[in-house]
Amino acid sequence: MEANEPAREDRQLLIAVFRDQQPAARAVERLIERDFPADQLSLLGKHESSGDDVLGIYYQGVGERMKAWAGHGAFWGGLWGLLASAAGMFVVPGLGAVMAVGPIVEALVGGATGAAVAGSAMAGAAALSQVAVALHRMGVPEERLHHYHEAIDQGHYVVLLRCGSREETDRRRTELGTWGADEVEVFAYR
Repeated sequence: MEANEPAREDRQLLIAVFRDQQPAARAVERLIERDFPADQLSLLGKHESSGDDVLGIYYQGVGERMKAWAGHGAFWGGLWGLLASAAGMFVVPGLGAVMAVGPIVEALVGGATGAAVAGSAMAGAAALSQVAVALHRMGVPEERLHHYHEAIDQGHYVVLLRCGSREETDRRRTELGTWGADEVEVFAYR
């Protein structure tokens, strides 16, 4: 969907920021244990690159993800098995290497190909990166894009949920807060 399309009233985008890896991983595991659809869950985080990594790769098949993500540590390697959707690692100007899993990857891939067009539609500092474009396409208002860009840049983990109703969103928001999210925001999903 294009960034200028209207938000769907019945769908919400819930974004939680975790300062540390362990609470983010536990939250993802608990969501899946509580039957949150894995294909509606995304995770973004900065990857500490050694300089020898192959970056900018988009993995769609399970076999490709298994081989590639195994080399990126237990945290990322373990998540590929929980989240049965696209995964990738991207070099984002201003952020460096960013690992992503879930529906956000589609928005990142689409955003990377349309970043110049979509980015030019956003004012000045808000057009920070492909991450900002992807989040904006999903429904995050322009004034919040810098905040999420900074959170990732500081090494925090961003969990995104596409929820089907306000009731589900409220329940998941409470759960994520209880499980250690440092902040949780809700936006209308586009």
